[in-house]
Amino acid sequence: MEDKIIEISFGIIGYAGDAKGLAFEAISESKKGNIEKARNLIKESKEAIQKAHRYQTELIQNEAQGNKTEMSVILVHAQDHLMNAMNFQQLSEEFIDLYERLEEKAVQI
Repeated sequence: MEDKIIEISFGIIGYAGDAKGLAFEAISESKKGNIEKARNLIKESKEAIQKAHRYQTELIQNEAQGNKTEMSVILVHAQDHLMNAMNFQQLSEEFIDLYERLEEKAVQI
């Protein structure tokens, strides 16, 4: 089971990292005025988060069936990556909205 936990942990880390990277790229694109591209990047970021969640759900279902998951630093690290990516994704959406509003104001001036 330990090998499976490591596999799941690295799945979470990988997809969460992808999601955070896409969200960061979305901020950069919105800063350049590419709002539509930024929104598409956030959509991709959310798809990556969903994949990470599937790994996490596997752990939760396993534990719900009575199979205790032994905690490891790698698993804690994976959960940390996932939560940080989710928070960063939400913050990125706020930045995109802000840059979009600034763009609209600039056009009005």
